[in-house]
Amino acid sequence: MTRWLNREQQKYWRAWIATSILLHNRLSQELQHSDNLTINDYEILVRLSEVDGRAMRMSELATQTMLSRSRLSHQIDRMERAGLVERTACDTDRRGQVATMTEIGWQALIKAAPNHVESVREHFVDLLTDEEFAALGSALRKIADHLESLDDK
Repeated sequence: MTRWLNREQQKYWRAWIATSILLHNRLSQELQHSDNLTINDYEILVRLSEVDGRAMRMSELATQTMLSRSRLSHQIDRMERAGLVERTACDTDRRGQVATMTEIGWQALIKAAPNHVESVREHFVDLLTDEEFAALGSALRKIADHLESLDDK
């Protein structure tokens, strides 16, 4: 027997879909306009900036950015052409590859970060009270944990 969403559940579900698409598109447009980076470029640069040597195995980077390996490979190709990253063979596993942020990539991230953080605040964080933001974060973590556990099975 199908457990249909009631009217209120359906309203909130549709609000989540609209918000996630609209927010992603807005942040992406603003990054592209202000810093000529895609949101995927930015996320990759952030992830690389957070590890020693600003370098990470491509398989781990795909997992952290939630991009398929194929999509990440195409993204890294484009970022290499822009001088933001370099791709090299992994020292410990010849089948693996490592993406390393270049100095150009580091400077691009430093330049883009303040604008992006302001956009995140304007369109997301500052629209909610501290309590609402904490509740939303807790609810989203619960959903993410559930979905991530399905990948482990």
